[in-house]
Amino acid sequence: MTAETEVLLEHHGHVAVIQLCRPPHNFVDAGLMGRLADILAQLDEDTNCRAVVLTSGVNTFCAGADFGASSDSAVARDPSPFYRQAMRLFRTRKPIVAAVSGAAIGAGLGLAVVADFRITCKEARFSANFLRLGFHPGFGLSFTLPRLIGEQKAANLFYTGRRIDGEEAVAIGLADELVDQAQVSARAIALAQEIAASAPLAVESTRETLRLGFADQVFKANQRELQIQLTQFPTADFREGVAAMAERRVPVFHRN
Repeated sequence: MTAETEVLLEHHGHVAVIQLCRPPHNFVDAGLMGRLADILAQLDEDTNCRAVVLTSGVNTFCAGADFGASSDSAVARDPSPFYRQAMRLFRTRKPIVAAVSGAAIGAGLGLAVVADFRITCKEARFSANFLRLGFHPGFGLSFTLPRLIGEQKAANLFYTGRRIDGEEAVAIGLADELVDQAQVSARAIALAQEIAASAPLAVESTRETLRLGFADQVFKANQRELQIQLTQFPTADFREGVAAMAERRVPVFHRN
């Protein structure tokens, strides 16, 4: 795959469909986030575009950052470049519908939560697995997730790192609609087309009012996340979390 084919764009009338295509799991890094942010910024200036669908061209929606079996990945050494690009996503103006038919894990969950709406299926999996990897949540999720589903439910997902399916995601308000897996993208496009049928200036201004100060608060939360992560990535607990994930076992942490 090349950089140009990892983020694909097509138009369905007034709806722009962005497809992430980085096999096998749509792992994200600063480059991919930057390309996605650039496309969304371009769509903000496209008067024909009234709504956006974010979907995946692989079985996974997005599995987050690729730590592999090593705790010495580029993101772990310094996540600042990644977050600079990721925070741009929250400042775009067009409504976004995410089509989540596979796993949305870690930063992939953060990406799904960027969207205004999420269409999903029972086969999907959502997880804020940061603490199981030995470090503080990122991508602004310490602000966005409680805002979406409430502090208690967000704390449960953070503290346990457990995976929930699409049915539970809809039940707790993390996702908006549950459909058959084969229909997730089509329903997301249909919802975006419903949005696009409304007056575009009215939609954008209403969205701006509903999200007034939202991007600034996400950025502030992410700055705190970043500073804490920088102290936790060098720890033995982070190395153990990554190793346990690679070996598919329960991690054994020692608070160091």
